[in-house]
Amino acid sequence: MSCIAEHGAEKIPENTDEDACLKPPSVTVCLMAVLLRRGLAVALHRVLEWGCHPALPASLLGACRTKKTWPVSFPQEELKKRLTPMQYHVTQERGTEGAFTGGFTYKDEGTYACVVCGAQLFSSNTKFDSGSGWPSFFDLVKEESVTVSDDFSHGIHRVETTCSQCGAHLGHLFDDGPRPTGRRYCINSASLAFQPKDGAEGGAASGPASDGKTEL
Repeated sequence: MSCIAEHGAEKIPENTDEDACLKPPSVTVCLMAVLLRRGLAVALHRVLEWGCHPALPASLLGACRTKKTWPVSFPQEELKKRLTPMQYHVTQERGTEGAFTGGFTYKDEGTYACVVCGAQLFSSNTKFDSGSGWPSFFDLVKEESVTVSDDFSHGIHRVETTCSQCGAHLGHLFDDGPRPTGRRYCINSASLAFQPKDGAEGGAASGPASDGKTEL
């Protein structure tokens, strides 16, 4: 009689979750982990090198706002002289004007440009009354004219909008706008300069003036 027949089949213990955790990772798992770390490191390096590039998603960009990365820059002393206190507060200090206090509540035909550098941002054709108290647009003049990045200030998550040319803070982007885009660019009047359709040059300093400072 065999030993197995005499003593019965040997019982092989089942693997437990604890045993699995104690086993060393396989070569494939280790290799994937190394490649993942290298890929994330390269992506982070490129983000830091490029700054808030409009082609990159907001979730990857975070709140990267480095003055040195924008194509156009101005000395802060010059901006303090050229802009009103509210314009400077909004565009350079990421401030927010009070609701229904801005100067662009009308809808004349023309183009809305960045008050700092003059880059064209929005058209009156995409302006609508959102009832929010700030100028609202459902689309851009050009997709690359505005850069978006995640904003976690005030304990909430929002999508910040900045001028892609000079990095001036404009406002925030929401997904409750009208068709066809479904987007609502909620923009501070103090960050805009209006250029009428009749050809009159509004210039980069023709935005609404306001001396107060308010925060959300």
